Amino acid sequence: MEVLLEKSSPTLASLKVTLTKDDYQPKVDKTIKDYSKKVNLKGFRPGKVPSHVIQRMYGKSILVDEVNNLLSTAVSSYIRDNKLQVVGDPIPDHEKASEVNWDTQSQFEFSYNLGVATDFEVNLADLPAVKRYTINVDDAEMTKTMDSLRERFADSIHPEASEAGDTIFGELKQESSEFTTRTAIPIKQVEEDVVAKFLGVKKDDVVVFDIQNTFSDESAIAHVTGRKKEDIGELSGDYTLVVEDITRSAPAALTQEFFDKVLGPGQADSEEQFNEKVLEIVKGNYERETEALLRRDIENALLDNIAIEVPAEFLKNWLERTNEGKFTREQIEEQFGDFQKSLKLSLIKNKVADKEGIKVEYPEILAFTREMVKGQFGIYGDDENMKETVDRVAQGYLADKERDNYTNVFNQVFDNKVLEIIRNNVTTDEQTIEVSEFEKLAKGEEVAA
Repeated sequence: MEVLLEKSSPTLASLKVTLTKDDYQPKVDKTIKDYSKKVNLKGFRPGKVPSHVIQRMYGKSILVDEVNNLLSTAVSSYIRDNKLQVVGDPIPDHEKASEVNWDTQSQFEFSYNLGVATDFEVNLADLPAVKRYTINVDDAEMTKTMDSLRERFADSIHPEASEAGDTIFGELKQESSEFTTRTAIPIKQVEEDVVAKFLGVKKDDVVVFDIQNTFSDESAIAHVTGRKKEDIGELSGDYTLVVEDITRSAPAALTQEFFDKVLGPGQADSEEQFNEKVLEIVKGNYERETEALLRRDIENALLDNIAIEVPAEFLKNWLERTNEGKFTREQIEEQFGDFQKSLKLSLIKNKVADKEGIKVEYPEILAFTREMVKGQFGIYGDDENMKETVDRVAQGYLADKERDNYTNVFNQVFDNKVLEIIRNNVTTDEQTIEVSEFEKLAKGEEVAA
């Protein structure tokens, strides 16, 4: 077997594979022998079909299969062994392949078109310094966080008289249409010019209002009356609400029950300890956000400072062919810039991973998935009561082959490990900023120096 690489440009090449009879015939003979033992043919005992019969009936298809197998192995091995930066897939020269005469030829030559990236080096120490931010979590931010948590875990109380923001429950009637239903009216959905009717009301009070002029939008009317949105235009006139109850959402009190709801049982047994734990979580959350921003900036630095050329037209044609029917050529052209960036980043990361010998093991994948599940459940810290549930959900998630979750998580863990290597070898410019400044940076906005 002979494999030759011919480059027509820095990013385009062809791979020619020549096979002689010595390369494929032993495999063909073995397959024919295996067929002889397995094929059932009328007139022959099972397992005793002569080889020449198999050759006559299946010889050509066996030859084609074995040659194709050899070609696939030869091409992938050559690319791997020579560490070619191939982008897209090798594309067979169909015109050349169509000229093959399987009946008379004993030597075969096939050609594959390759798209390749130009050679490049990754010298992380040569990259310019990348800004790394530490967010100042001040008292105002902690107050905002605490208010948000108390609202999230708010208690429901039943005041004697209604106020703005309350919800009034009762029986809604209209005698003229014989309409009646039990309903809930959020006062925040009532128009400002009639809201006074719903303020200060108590149990057993009666509120009369015009159904079309009271609420802020059609959805609110549909919610209050239980009618479909498309039918509310038929409603008109005064309706009567007989008040039965009033509920108000009150910020959660700083009690042990609240501490346990937020952090999990046994994590904090005093307000001071609770505040310390929350501060730790807030800082951790912001640290993850700053790391995400640092990651974005490092990737931009890699793209800006490592020159890699790829065959744009070859890749566009490959994308159009492999995604036939899914994307138009116009869509591919529009999105090609992002695809090209992603491809170049992948080439850079793979080179770093190859140099550092990075591997990903299943325990790492499971641990990553556990943390992802805990985040979705809103679990802070290590909650032993939820450990079994988290593990079961994480393992089930990874087992979902239809969504290919295992591969997706594998890629994320791999990416994180590579970025950690890069992160530790890139010079950073440490800066402390306020939350408001960070939010602008995260949106891609400029911040005054």
